Amino acid sequence: MKKLLLSLLCVLGLTSLTNKIFAQIENGAKIEFSKETHDYGTIKYGADGTCTFEFKNTGNEPLIISNAKGSCGCTVPVWPKEPIAPGAKGVITVKYDTKKPGAINKMVTITSNAVNEPNKIIRIKGNVLPAPEDGTPVNNAGPSSN
Repeated sequence: MKKLLLSLLCVLGLTSLTNKIFAQIENGAKIEFSKETHDYGTIKYGADGTCTFEFKNTGNEPLIISNAKGSCGCTVPVWPKEPIAPGAKGVITVKYDTKKPGAINKMVTITSNAVNEPNKIIRIKGNVLPAPEDGTPVNNAGPSSN
């Protein structure tokens, strides 16, 4: 009987501890992206390489993005510097230098106070066509979708 009572107390203690840990994980800012990868497809040399990543703070505390860094100098992110309130949305804009022909496969690492993903990676991919050889001006109208 004592073993059964001791076992029951251990199970109840572990359950209580587990609930406290999960409650702490549930509290705080949370970042959720509507998309995590932007595919440019095939894009012209010199075209507009700007795309956007919309996110929402699904947590219960303000979300603060402290940094966003591209995997190279050709990938430049811009992020909101002000806190994002719980339930509010924000946008990270990424500009890729399309004067670099060839495959695109780049990452942007986002650092924030989000309890679910404090270091989140979003990606861009696609292919930049070679520069025109005949001296024809480059049409800078890129794809219309962000």
